[in-house]
Amino acid sequence: MFDRQKKGDRAVLVLPHTRGEGDTARRAAEFTELVKSAGAEVLGVVSARVEDPNPRYYIGTGKADEVAEAARALEADLVLVDHVLTPVQERNLEKHLGIRVVDRAGLILDIFAQRARSHEGKLEVELAQLKHLATRLVRGWTHLDAQRGGAIGNRGPGETQLETDRRLLGERVKMLTKRLEKVQTQRGQQRRARLRNTVPRVALVGYTNAGKSTLFNALTTGDVYAADQLFATLDPTVRKLEDLSCGPAVLADTVGFIRELPHDLVAAFRATLAEARDADLLLHVSDAADEERERLHHIVDNVLEEIDAGDVPQLHVMNKIDLASAEPRIERDGNGKPVRVWLSAATGAGLGLLRQALGELLGGERVQSALQLPLSAGRLHARLKAAGAIRNETVDEHGWQLHIDAPRSVIAPISGGDAAETRLLRQLLAVAE
Repeated sequence: MFDRQKKGDRAVLVLPHTRGEGDTARRAAEFTELVKSAGAEVLGVVSARVEDPNPRYYIGTGKADEVAEAARALEADLVLVDHVLTPVQERNLEKHLGIRVVDRAGLILDIFAQRARSHEGKLEVELAQLKHLATRLVRGWTHLDAQRGGAIGNRGPGETQLETDRRLLGERVKMLTKRLEKVQTQRGQQRRARLRNTVPRVALVGYTNAGKSTLFNALTTGDVYAADQLFATLDPTVRKLEDLSCGPAVLADTVGFIRELPHDLVAAFRATLAEARDADLLLHVSDAADEERERLHHIVDNVLEEIDAGDVPQLHVMNKIDLASAEPRIERDGNGKPVRVWLSAATGAGLGLLRQALGELLGGERVQSALQLPLSAGRLHARLKAAGAIRNETVDEHGWQLHIDAPRSVIAPISGGDAAETRLLRQLLAVAE
């Protein structure tokens, strides 16, 4: 109902930049990859230095004329701008150029729409698209100004087609929001079930195209789609991770992060990002062959802060060492704790070292100990059971004999009902250290 008519995907790219911007070439290459990931054909590129954004077009009027000439000469039917435009700027550019204009946010939304496979992912994509579209309904729809009413069946105060579309869009947004909340409640119950089973949770995060999905498949013998393209994986996938010294864990693959990821998308894709926020450990995957890996690493950390996952412990994984002429190894901090693993998910070199590091980190963060509770400590027993911290138990006239196995983060917040119970909890945590 709200889609514009598409004539094709032959595109001219507009690449705005500022004076002294150091990563112009990287930004241009990344945006070109985004365009190719969306399935468009790149006919030409126009660079535009923008120090003071033009409120009418964002780029200057002269540069807008240059883009128009390039689009006509190359017979393009689409202009893609590597910046988030206001609705007014996008509409004005479309009128000036006479062809469709899509900004960075719209392009990423289009890619997400192609990549979403799960029911939840498709709901999130459509919701984000509709919210993006809500501010752009006036773009190019001159016929929407006509008033209804005056004809049989349409008499009354009347309503413009634009108002009708806005009302229908709003109703669709409300319906999608309710459906998404239901699906997310179900996923939350699944996550809580994993917590009750005291299985450690590990999530893969990293800049898009760092090799996360390839690593996920190598560790779990999974079948997650992996390709050398941006946003190859969108929906979160969870698999069991075996052969760790600490016992089994669950590993989640998440969507790759990217520079200037639109905030609406960060807010909309709560499902895949929740896997990172709720994890016990993050595997932060970087491309070891990328000269700008440190800068990209900071971009990912910024997004993690934005989704309240900045405090989750991280193990850095330097992937693609086969392209960087590096050797597999584990780097440790002053206390001997693993902080970085160098490996190649494609060749398998260093995967054993990663499993070793995971076993050390996850095992060290778990409380595994026997605990005897007197029958008078019923409230503490109930709290431990509700937290899923009890692996097995027996009971006799002396009380409960428990085998505790749970993440320290689950045990530490539990409070005793009295001084004796509090003392038992402190002893339990002290024994596990």
